[in-house]
Amino acid sequence: MPMRAVETGLPQVSQNELQAMAYTDPLTGLGNRYRMRDKVRLLAAERAEDPAPFAIGIVNLDGFKPINDLFGADAGDEILCQVAHRLKACVPEGAYVTRHDGDEFAFVLPLVFERSGAERLGQTIRDVLSAPYDLGDRNVRLSASFGFAIYPFAGDRFEDLVKSAETALYRSKRRGRGQITVYSREIAEEMKRATQLEQALRNAIINDQVEVYFQPIVNLQNDTVLGFEALARWNDPDLGFVSPAVFVPLAEERGFIDALSEALLRKAAEAALSWPRDLFLSFNLSSAQLMDPATANNVLSIVNLVGLDPKRLELEITETAVMGCADTAQRIIAELRQAGVHIALDDFGTGQSSLGRLRDFTFDKVKVDRAFVSRIATDRTSEEIVKAIISMCDGLGLEVVAEGIETMREATKLKQLGCGMGQGYFYGKPADAAATVVCARRFYQDTGADLAMRAAL
Repeated sequence: MPMRAVETGLPQVSQNELQAMAYTDPLTGLGNRYRMRDKVRLLAAERAEDPAPFAIGIVNLDGFKPINDLFGADAGDEILCQVAHRLKACVPEGAYVTRHDGDEFAFVLPLVFERSGAERLGQTIRDVLSAPYDLGDRNVRLSASFGFAIYPFAGDRFEDLVKSAETALYRSKRRGRGQITVYSREIAEEMKRATQLEQALRNAIINDQVEVYFQPIVNLQNDTVLGFEALARWNDPDLGFVSPAVFVPLAEERGFIDALSEALLRKAAEAALSWPRDLFLSFNLSSAQLMDPATANNVLSIVNLVGLDPKRLELEITETAVMGCADTAQRIIAELRQAGVHIALDDFGTGQSSLGRLRDFTFDKVKVDRAFVSRIATDRTSEEIVKAIISMCDGLGLEVVAEGIETMREATKLKQLGCGMGQGYFYGKPADAAATVVCARRFYQDTGADLAMRAAL
């Protein structure tokens, strides 16, 4: 005989209440993905005979995970609830907001008929979501990225519309923070090519086909080679040469930058064993690696396994990278420096608060961005900026490297300003491991004139 609810002491729940619970996000009180599905199907059925357009959109919070990790799950939940409240308040009449998944929200927009309308609405919502979020004793800011799909052009079924909106959202995330994309066939083709490129890159990593090239870093005062920066190069049998500006960000976006970076570091460290022991190896860490607490251990495990002295390793990080999750980045940097690894702040001067990074983090070296170096011989402002950077770093006990030196005039000016180190095509183009060994063994104590002449050959 079935047990009655009154006998168990449990409250009775009606069928309607159960159904409501199944269609509701318990945290925000918004509808969930199932509710959105039903809303879209109902709207499509109403417009089946005369398929008047409508839109759906998906919004993703940029940088939510690091904030959630830093301040805790309760703070993250509070932000999500505030986002839900803002979305309900700012979407147009007749629209329906749902929590799509994690830090993603979605909306059904019956009165948005075309691209420009979706873009205008995205801009409005983006502005609303960019205002500070109150967490009691602190405020945090977030940006948001958007993907929109228009019915029936992007699909006439719920599953197809959502897939199109997610494709548009992914393109927005690839372009940076706070972007808005409305799905089109051209975007779909672009994303398809990106997926094909991703698969080719994954195979290249597995088959050890991504190579490491090296560019010399020289002492500008006596023009001797001090070390080499490792640079990734990929020449695919079918795709041809693929720029690292394309495949490195792709590896970060698709979540396998660790595998790529670790393979390249191993190759670079093995190559450095063939150089004179007083030459250092410079290697770039990605933004994703500076948010992974295991990064320091992974790096040190590789160099120790290869047999490279950690004191010969220099890791380059950008200001943008350390901003992602500052506390984790500080711990990683501290662990690496404790093991003897040197840390360089790359692309200095191009970020929004480079001076703040020098205050908050401990670096050994600063690399002045090419944007200043390229005009140092012709533009007084650029010259004064570089001069000020050199003076400041001298006061802080930091070494300075000027990047992208391409002419004798630039090299001469930097010497006059007292810049310690430099690199660029004037001193040598990136070369493969075999050519680098020859350079390292034969030329690292040559004069600058000889080095520049040989680099041009």
